[in-house]
Amino acid sequence: MFGVATSTTGWRCYDDGSTKQVSAVEQVPAEIVEPPEGATPLAVSVVIPCLNEEENIAQCVQAARATLTAAGLHGEVLVVDNASEDHSAELARAAGARVVYEGRRGYGSAYLAGFAAARGAYIVMADADLTYDFDDIPRFVAELEAGAEFVMGNRMNNIQPGAMHWAHRYIGNPLLTGVLNLFYRTGVNDAHCGMRALRKDALGKLDLRTTGMEFASEMVIRAAKAELAIAQVEIAYHPRGGASKLSRFRDGWRHLRFLLVHSPTYLFILPGTLLAGLGAVATITVLGHISLLGRGWDLHALIGGELLTIIGVQVLALGLCAHAYGTYFMGEKDAWFDAMRARFRLEHGLAIGGLIAFGGVVLGAIIMYRWIQHGFGSLSEENLAIVASELLIVGLQVFFSSFLLSILGLRSVARDRS
Repeated sequence: MFGVATSTTGWRCYDDGSTKQVSAVEQVPAEIVEPPEGATPLAVSVVIPCLNEEENIAQCVQAARATLTAAGLHGEVLVVDNASEDHSAELARAAGARVVYEGRRGYGSAYLAGFAAARGAYIVMADADLTYDFDDIPRFVAELEAGAEFVMGNRMNNIQPGAMHWAHRYIGNPLLTGVLNLFYRTGVNDAHCGMRALRKDALGKLDLRTTGMEFASEMVIRAAKAELAIAQVEIAYHPRGGASKLSRFRDGWRHLRFLLVHSPTYLFILPGTLLAGLGAVATITVLGHISLLGRGWDLHALIGGELLTIIGVQVLALGLCAHAYGTYFMGEKDAWFDAMRARFRLEHGLAIGGLIAFGGVVLGAIIMYRWIQHGFGSLSEENLAIVASELLIVGLQVFFSSFLLSILGLRSVARDRS
């Protein structure tokens, strides 16, 4: 099993101790070393991603190995050299780690290569910056042995002085964790803790894909969607050794972007419903001559309501298409969308869209009739014209969005027939 990647300039290290310099254009496979035939299965693989961590990596490897030995856990320490430009790989190997090379830079890329190479039934993840206590490994393993499939560390109650920037501690992490729990109901307290563990046989359920820092969020989201048994372990968080690789705002935005993109309900459906609802209220208020907030509303409010309705319906249609794409092409599961697609067919959408558009045509015909009655002279039917155009546009949106949803669903039909 290989993950081929274009590497940056650096050194590739092999299990026999030899090294080879690789260029920025060379295609380099991530080494996947199969265990010898008849070898005793490993219980634990401690996977550590490493990018230019020569100041810390040897100490991390030694601490992890010592913990495994002290706890009587048959395991390995696997360091994923993420195209380091220093001596991290050599130092890790000398400290007793098995080193796998992954030339594609990125937190997620490193872990994907490490997961593929791991031999243990349980995988424990930890960073190479000395921020986590490797003595906590047995506690994570104990949760897995007790039935958990995915275990998260929680740093927030034991952050050592100087270990976490105040913006991360009081704004960034609580905000992103709160959004993640709101969208996906994971129940975790520290969604971006780097020390976590999982059963290797659960990897197939997660179908992890991202290559950057958003990989941390993806794991939690997919674990929740797959309904894995999630446990949490209280741990300490220490000041890191060496220079940080994080970009506070860039990586924070990548996490938030990932949360939004993978939640069409919150990104499209709810905002679209709100906009369309406000537009409908504005339209009804004007047409019904209803006094609101102590005053009457007329043409400009009606135009605003029309715009809100049209935009809201379009956003809703995009949300439904996003749900369809996630369901048919990414294996996502959403009870609400599944119930809707089981109940409604293309013909329903075409009928609804056609009726709405027909209403607009009827209003247009009424306007034309009145114009004829006035001898093709002056005409003052602004409100009716705005409503007619609104119905026509919304009807066409619904009509053609129904076709697009049906096209996306062709993949499901083909799969069912096969």
